[in-house]
Amino acid sequence: MTANSTRAGVRHASVSIRLESVTKIYSGSKAPAVDALDLDIPAGELVALVGPSGCGKTTTLKMINRLIEPSSGRIFIGDEPSDSRPVHELRRAIGMVIQQIGLFPHKTIAANIATVPHLLGWNSAAIADRVDELVEIVGLEQSMLDRYPGALSGGQQQRVGVARALAADPPVLLMDEPYSAVDPIVRARLQDDLLDLQQRLGKTIVLVTHDVDEAIKLADRVAILNVGGVLEQFDPPATLLAEPASEFVADFLGEDRGLKRLALLTVADLDPAFGPMVELGAPSSEAVEVMATHGTDWFGVCRDGDLLGWRTAGSLNGSVDETDVRPFRSVVTTAASLRTVLEGIVTSDTNVAVVVDEGRYVGMLDVTDISKSGSVQPG
Repeated sequence: MTANSTRAGVRHASVSIRLESVTKIYSGSKAPAVDALDLDIPAGELVALVGPSGCGKTTTLKMINRLIEPSSGRIFIGDEPSDSRPVHELRRAIGMVIQQIGLFPHKTIAANIATVPHLLGWNSAAIADRVDELVEIVGLEQSMLDRYPGALSGGQQQRVGVARALAADPPVLLMDEPYSAVDPIVRARLQDDLLDLQQRLGKTIVLVTHDVDEAIKLADRVAILNVGGVLEQFDPPATLLAEPASEFVADFLGEDRGLKRLALLTVADLDPAFGPMVELGAPSSEAVEVMATHGTDWFGVCRDGDLLGWRTAGSLNGSVDETDVRPFRSVVTTAASLRTVLEGIVTSDTNVAVVVDEGRYVGMLDVTDISKSGSVQPG
């Protein structure tokens, strides 16, 4: 199915979201929960709202689909003001995934997913087709459709929640701390699933999270809010980490923001050096020269460009053969993050990470190479 067609009719393209001087003051409170917030969310991007408790991130999310009405200011979905149509029509055009998942316990998984298409009057065949499609998209099994939510794990229920939110193919998806109730392993898997889904579907997604690492991993842009809904910075994760706009942003990101930034860069963003590597069968003098050039007491061994491992200087005896060849502890591809590479370097015997492409030797990276990545922008 293409990005702009569906068995039930025309699929919605992603749309931008714009907040203009949006303010929310709750009854009985003098201070605003959100204060004159301006925010432009481009179509097809995933934007994360993060900040300390009381910063208004959930309030902002709920104002987008009018679960909470702004005290002043305007919100546009595409070019259309959000208050220009009945609220129930607006909400049916916006998918919502919440922390508690909110599935109907008395309905089957299939019926839960079909909730909005049913309300929109889709015919039975179109609904069944869409449910089958979504089960595949979110990574569920067809055998689960006749079960009830209580029979599923937390991670499976969360996938059902995402499927239900996407059922009518809304252009906008709102997610309020969707993964905070699952364990770290399941959480990481669901985050990866969301990245994959976003790459395929290109929705406009607004994600509220208290976890800055989650925001950095998932978002195209991150909005950091201060208490009272004050926008401190709105930028891509790499910019936030390299150039925090204020002391508040720097403190919120943490002292390890340099390491966080390494998670956004990959080996492909660098140019690995060839390193102390020789071909199988080379004379020992060549291995000695390579080690002297690179200041090591070991050298790597390849066979016609295929990585074999490494040997110590003390193991040399005649030409370079496979005697005493040891596997490198850290072998990575060009898709590996530099944070993963750094972890491999500091635990390896050779203090390098070896880069391969389908087994073919590409080059080596060491701590010095990683330290030079500060001026590199993610590719």
